[in-house]
Amino acid sequence: MRIDYAPFFRSTVGFDRLIGLLESASEQGYPPYNIERSDENNYRVTLAVAGFAEKDLSVDVKDRVLTIAGKRDDEAQPNQKSAASFLHQGIAGRSFERSFQLAEHVEVKAARLENGLLHVELERIVPEEKRPRRIAINAANTSNGGLTTIAGSKAAA
Repeated sequence: MRIDYAPFFRSTVGFDRLIGLLESASEQGYPPYNIERSDENNYRVTLAVAGFAEKDLSVDVKDRVLTIAGKRDDEAQPNQKSAASFLHQGIAGRSFERSFQLAEHVEVKAARLENGLLHVELERIVPEEKRPRRIAINAANTSNGGLTTIAGSKAAA
């Protein structure tokens, strides 16, 4: 299903990058993938990469963009004759590149290839200074520097 975002361009200013991200996220593509959230800070991106070996895949992160690419060695040399001739080839083995925009403080922890699925583990690690914290409220009284308390102000009124 293709969504037309043109009406949003006519009535918004400065949201073109966001609308571009929505358009690219809604496009169907190869290979299929899942994005899972196991808890508040842990995520997993899983791509179906049947036919690809570890040496054919690359996982890179640059400027908060996770890029997963696949290119098979036998695809690079089309003039070589293979021992098998396919009567039907339903398992796609074409090159691909998938990119995912990572949120701030999300880091790639590991990647593993298992049963034709590439799992990329992600974790959000928020630095201590960016974490929410509770501030204690100290009640002031008249004996500390002449500050008025709520009870004292009611009595004065």
